[in-house]
Amino acid sequence: MNKEWKELIDIAEKKLSISKDDEFISYGGVAASIKTDKGNIYQGICIDTSCSLGLCAERSAIVSMICEGETEIKKVVCLGEDKKPMLPCGACMEFMMQLSKNSPEIEILVDTDNFKTVKLKELIPKWWGEKYYK
Repeated sequence: MNKEWKELIDIAEKKLSISKDDEFISYGGVAASIKTDKGNIYQGICIDTSCSLGLCAERSAIVSMICEGETEIKKVVCLGEDKKPMLPCGACMEFMMQLSKNSPEIEILVDTDNFKTVKLKELIPKWWGEKYYK
């Protein structure tokens, strides 16, 4: 299992090197990699704009996944500039929850040293949309 997490961490770390920062746009300060139920890996970087029309790294990776016809995420790694894991923001958690009835089981890495994870359902224990999946 740690081998899987290590691969996702390495992929996200490589994407952190893609960066730009000027008065209108910055990107690459956060990178994410996700693994699907089919074993495919998708990656993304954050894109921040001066007019607030940016995109988080997690959703960037999810967009790539959806473009390939997949909707089932199993694992998520999100790293900040310091290469430390970050939790997805509320918008990203909500986006992930709406992808599939299995989304509450998504594992999110919170500690790269010990490969500690949390499940999405632990971060949103009383999700408003749960009733629609039953």
